[in-house]
Amino acid sequence: MSEAIFASVYKEIFPFWEKISETDRDYICENSYVITYSKGKNIHDGSECSGVILVRSGSLRLSMMSEEGKEITLYRLHQGDLCMLSASCVLDAITFDVFLDVEEDSECYVISGPAFAAVSQRNPEIRIFALETAVSRFSDVMWVMQQILFMSLDRRLAIFLCDESARTGSDTIALTHGQIARYMGSAREVVSRMLKYFASEGIVEVSRGGVTILDKKRLRKLAL
Repeated sequence: MSEAIFASVYKEIFPFWEKISETDRDYICENSYVITYSKGKNIHDGSECSGVILVRSGSLRLSMMSEEGKEITLYRLHQGDLCMLSASCVLDAITFDVFLDVEEDSECYVISGPAFAAVSQRNPEIRIFALETAVSRFSDVMWVMQQILFMSLDRRLAIFLCDESARTGSDTIALTHGQIARYMGSAREVVSRMLKYFASEGIVEVSRGGVTILDKKRLRKLAL
């Protein structure tokens, strides 16, 4: 892809773009790539600096995993979202490992981590932006932790279904029980039992295609 295309996109999303030298702007563009990832692929496992990732289409999922193998979804990335936590070589203060998986076929712009880090060393504006971007995501992480630690499962599930419906604009959540459980940091069997209860109350309908919301008013009431 033409470097001019990268430059036009970066000018829109990076507030520091016009403040750095033309040489540094060119260097970032020269070390940018368009990569298409297939659904189910792991693109970052915490062991290396995968770079700065901008989602142009599709969806990615950022998670952490305990030593016992329990996985918690921290947040998800959709069109226009930027991932800085995959560039550990840029953010020295980030000392924990995260995993980045592809939820659906995705096209991303990827800036080489070492190249972005090299330019950021010369430009404090870039380091500030990188830190602010990472910190802004911690509100999402804290919201996840708050749900896991302090909320009942029925409320957490109701919140998840309401949020998914709002995000997709559909009353049908096309996810398996296992996927929902993974996003919520719970067990599939527990989620299945709660969905069965919701179905018995006429709140949702469960099928092979996913979960269809039948009574939004009651679901929103449970989410409060």
